[in-house]
Amino acid sequence: MLNRRETIKLLATGMTVGFTGIVGAENIKGEETKTPKAPDFPTEEGAWTMVIMPDPQVYVILGRNQGLQEVITAWIADNIEKYRIKQVLVTGDLVYRNNIGAEGDRQSSQQQWNAISRAFERLDGKLPYIICTGNHDYGFRDSENRETQVNKYFPANRNPSWNGVLVEMGKNTFGEQTLENAAYEFTTPSGQKMLTISLPFAPPDESLTWARELVAREQYKNHFITVLTHSYINGAGKRPVSEHYQFNKDGGNAGEGIWQKLVKVSPNIRLVVNGHFTAPDRWDMCTGFSFDTNDAGKKVAQMLFDTQAMGGGFYGNGGDGWIRLLEFSADLKTVKVRTFSPVFDILPIARQYAWERSERNEFTFSFDD
Repeated sequence: MLNRRETIKLLATGMTVGFTGIVGAENIKGEETKTPKAPDFPTEEGAWTMVIMPDPQVYVILGRNQGLQEVITAWIADNIEKYRIKQVLVTGDLVYRNNIGAEGDRQSSQQQWNAISRAFERLDGKLPYIICTGNHDYGFRDSENRETQVNKYFPANRNPSWNGVLVEMGKNTFGEQTLENAAYEFTTPSGQKMLTISLPFAPPDESLTWARELVAREQYKNHFITVLTHSYINGAGKRPVSEHYQFNKDGGNAGEGIWQKLVKVSPNIRLVVNGHFTAPDRWDMCTGFSFDTNDAGKKVAQMLFDTQAMGGGFYGNGGDGWIRLLEFSADLKTVKVRTFSPVFDILPIARQYAWERSERNEFTFSFDD
């Protein structure tokens, strides 16, 4: 039986040359393939799923990996009803280089933007996906300035599923209203109200002020609010006080600043999701979770998920296809976390690896207030 690494190499080959030549791979070595039972999902009436998609940058920088990113979005599109998927959160670093022709690119940034845009076409008109910008989505090499092509490839009128869901956009550094600062309102199957806010990498004080004033409005005071931003907690569940990027030196906020200026003082923010922090093939460095108590005495869940280096390092296969499935109970009090790879799920020989069931990747947390 192939191990996980041998299997992903086989899958990568299939994505490059097509699967027609390896469709009999389930019989490699003549061994029977046994697929462990997947966790039950969703598990109760009224439950629904939020999908967390980690930093896609390595899927799009290398042409051989681009098909893996499309497998992920295709799987989500195909399973909207089965898993009752209501929203998809993307943790930033949509590309590896923002500017066209940046020195040292494995391929031009225009190709990278085209690749990530093409992958999300599978969800346009089917599901509201929520992007945030990462450090690689800005500047010439790595966030030297706040220039980005995100609005060119992901304008506010792109996805018909945002109609009636995208309720407000804040202004970026250049005074433009873009998805860099955006708020999306949802009604769950049981009628609960949610607001998901996307903030840029190292959000400046202006972005945090916009978000803080937004969530304080009377119309949102009883909403369950999620904040999505690229950098917030690390694998140890800690919020950095500062980071070395030019954005931070220019006044952009690291995790602790986001907590102090926005999350801690807003009683209705209950969940923060981020990417950014990772290490080659280290679950303890690319996943993290912690609870903290805000000024209103309520628990705030904070989750890191960035598996971009799990597939053989920073220039490996882009992350083995891992995504997070968060099943929310009807009353939003309980969240069941599952970690799944649509890439491993493609072939029978790989399907046994499709659910990562270690305690960092399969757990439940609750809000008791």
